[in-house]
Amino acid sequence: QVQLLESGGGSVQAGGSLRLSCAASGRTFSGNAMGWFRQAPGKDREFVAATTWGGGSVYYADYTESVKGRFTISRDNAKNTVDLQMNSLRPEDTAVYYCAARAGTSSRYTGDYAYWGQGTQVTVSS
Repeated sequence: QVQLLESGGGSVQAGGSLRLSCAASGRTFSGNAMGWFRQAPGKDREFVAATTWGGGSVYYADYTESVKGRFTISRDNAKNTVDLQMNSLRPEDTAVYYCAARAGTSSRYTGDYAYWGQGTQVTVSS
C-alpha cells in the first residue's frame, strides 16, 4: 500500500503561483511514475503532469498541453515527495488537484493509477 498526502493548495489571483507537494509513505517506489491530476466542478478528472523514471538518475516529465511552460513537476526520492510548481495561474486552472502513483511508466489515464491522495483545492480568481 502507498499513502499519498497533498498539500499547498489555496487561493490566488490570476497570474500568481502556487506549489503543490505530495508526500508518499508506505510502500514507496522511486523507480515508478507519479502524476498530478485535477478535477473541476462538473468535469471529469484530467491529467496535468507526470514523471517517470528513465533509468539511473534520469526522470522524464509529461505535461498536458494547457500547462506546458507554466507548470513544472519535480520529485525528491530521498524525501519521497513530488511537487507541482504552478506559475502564471489562470481561472481555468481552478480545480481539486490530486496526486497519484503507479508502478511502471507514467500514464495520462486515471484508471492506470492505483494510488491516489485525497486532493487539495486550488482556486484562481480573475
